[in-house]
Amino acid sequence: MNLVILKLLYIKSSSACGPAEYRIDDECCPMCSPGQRVYKHCTEYTSTSCVPCIGPTYLDEPNGLPVCKPCTHCDPGFGLMVKHPCRPSSDTVCEPLEGFYCTEPTKDGCKAAQRHSRCEPGQYIRQKGSPSTDTVCTNCTGDTYSDGSFTSCQPHTQCDTLKRLQIKPGTHWSDSECGPQTSPPIGLILLVLLGPLALAVVIIRVWTSLETCCIQACFKSSNIIPVPKKSRIKGPNYYRSSDRHLSALCCPTSRPSLTLF
Repeated sequence: MNLVILKLLYIKSSSACGPAEYRIDDECCPMCSPGQRVYKHCTEYTSTSCVPCIGPTYLDEPNGLPVCKPCTHCDPGFGLMVKHPCRPSSDTVCEPLEGFYCTEPTKDGCKAAQRHSRCEPGQYIRQKGSPSTDTVCTNCTGDTYSDGSFTSCQPHTQCDTLKRLQIKPGTHWSDSECGPQTSPPIGLILLVLLGPLALAVVIIRVWTSLETCCIQACFKSSNIIPVPKKSRIKGPNYYRSSDRHLSALCCPTSRPSLTLF
């Protein structure tokens, strides 16, 4: 019994190939290096014949394969682009396009990608998307809004603080809409209120001053006011010319009776 076991172990050990060999028929042939494929297998008298991978093909490990593997195509339809091009000893490495994130990562790259989610109106971008993660959106709350492109919710415009009329209230996805000003500027109000008053004061003062001058001129021309002694020595032409003109303007040519009030 022990003899049978020893024979089986001997056969198994003699048929096993080394870590850098591959079995073909009854021969253990040397493997080809990465980037090469088997052109001819070894024989009892010759070693393995290898040739480089050509075209869009590669082999990235020591092998005993007669055909190279086709390079991976980074398909834009799957949201991919080339990160590292294919070489005889390494496959193409793909990465997500701009605005995409990887949904099927591989050892060095990405196998499939998906477009970043867009936040809906009423949501803000809490975290921007990256090549490995999707966009994170959060709903606006309170008196704030976002059209979906903001990185934070914005407060509604307060129309009353702008002295404007609110024609449409704000929502979580749109701002308040303000109309024209609810009242004219304070400067215009003061001008409208005080302008006529100031004009009236000026007119009254001018009219009062003119009326006083006219009365005095009339009194002088009517000899109602006595002529000072010092002025009498000057004769009949003691009035100044301005008094005579003012008297002619303010008093009638005939001498009406003067009514004092």
